[in-house]
Amino acid sequence: MIKACLFDLDGVIVNTSQYHYLAWKRLAEELGFDFKPQDNERLKGVSRIKSLELLLEIGGMKNKFDNEQKQAMAETKNKWYLEYVNSLTPDDVLPGVIPFLRELRNNRIGIALGSASKNTALILDRLGIPKLFDCIIDGNQAAKAKPDPEIFILAAEKLNVPAAGCVVFEDAEAGIEAAVRAGMKSIGIGNPAILHKASAVINNLEGFTLKKLNALVPL
Repeated sequence: MIKACLFDLDGVIVNTSQYHYLAWKRLAEELGFDFKPQDNERLKGVSRIKSLELLLEIGGMKNKFDNEQKQAMAETKNKWYLEYVNSLTPDDVLPGVIPFLRELRNNRIGIALGSASKNTALILDRLGIPKLFDCIIDGNQAAKAKPDPEIFILAAEKLNVPAAGCVVFEDAEAGIEAAVRAGMKSIGIGNPAILHKASAVINNLEGFTLKKLNALVPL
């Protein structure tokens, strides 16, 4: 029986990936190289510093900067990203999300958000939906980023639900891997070729219901 659903933030609840991309692209241009949309796929679901390291690797600058310089660049990128995030409104919640979360709550299924983003609280406030989650685990509470399962394990512990009773909703390969490592079932949202380790893959949450979830991932 499904006892809890754990949701990633970006690409599942709201689409801020374009904001991440624009901020990383701006940083890459300042460093003198191009950062393409396909490059951004490698950064999904990983921590800010790990994303920066991947960006520098793409630009052939992997070993050019020390830790202090990297931290400064990551903070600059985050400042630009927050400028975009501040434009979010409740209308930016992805289709189907709120009805599905409400159905889960009405059926007494635990709801958690597990994201590597340290801006999770701000984003949820801008969207007006923090109260729809029973617990929120983000990059401020978890030391290890996905594909490490720490975020999802902490969420399950806070909900007092065993891993075997949890279903993770993720749009990133690293997030699906984290769910697998945590011993949880998962619903991939997006490309089946990328999310092939998920228990099932759907396009989005529009029209998604608990009945459909139980059919895809019977527990």
